[in-house]
Amino acid sequence: MDKNAAIGVFDSGFGGLTAVRELIRLLPGEDIIYFGDTGRVPYGSKSRETIKKYALQDSRFLLSMGVKYIIVACGTASAVAADTKEKLTVPMTGVVNPTAAAAVKATKNGKIGVIATAATVASHAYLRSIKALSPSCEVAEQACPLFVPMVEEGCVDRDDIVVRTMVERYLGGLKGMGADTLILGCTHYPLLTDAIRDYMGGGVALINSGEQAALFAKSELERLGLLSGRASGGSTDFYLSDDTEKFGALAEYYIGRHLDGRVERIDIEKY
Repeated sequence: MDKNAAIGVFDSGFGGLTAVRELIRLLPGEDIIYFGDTGRVPYGSKSRETIKKYALQDSRFLLSMGVKYIIVACGTASAVAADTKEKLTVPMTGVVNPTAAAAVKATKNGKIGVIATAATVASHAYLRSIKALSPSCEVAEQACPLFVPMVEEGCVDRDDIVVRTMVERYLGGLKGMGADTLILGCTHYPLLTDAIRDYMGGGVALINSGEQAALFAKSELERLGLLSGRASGGSTDFYLSDDTEKFGALAEYYIGRHLDGRVERIDIEKY
């Protein structure tokens, strides 16, 4: 396998850019190819069969670009379509197991909250992963179906009344149980960190699934001898399944830097 090939990342929309941001920080010499399935977002309200189909198509597109490693930067696809890796020719990681491990390490009182899409919550993937690591942990899961559409529309300001209202609506039960650790189980959710922290309080550890997936990928690439060895100069190209017009400004906001790579629309149904 060519260690100079790119790292592939896919998500249902913009959320996976939180993982890309961490990859750029951790591995500035690596090339990255990102696919955002903006034409079919959100995945969290789709059936298991549809999510599995989408995850396989997304992976096939990245493979067609010659990537050496794939990060499923989508909590829903990671939870529901975990068997996709068995059909691929390159290593793959999702967000669930690395994030669960970080949460178990962070909690002090053994009470962990999980916020995610409806499909992810229904799969209980985070619950199973946490319990496998620490059976004594108390885990509460909460679906937050409106968070993804909010983030996709750029509605993330902590002072926005809509943001504050939805955060309070979804997180009330988790705050009430006394969770000291909260998994942001969808890579869109870290864009709401300010509002979530305001509501939950500074003493609650927020576990960013995109960040944890990027950290795990770095360790795996090192273990497999697949790092390029370049200290800097990596490029990042972006591919979407829908209109690219609004992508640039949002991506630059999420990643925190100017986009200097390709931004292109592709027909994902071909894969």
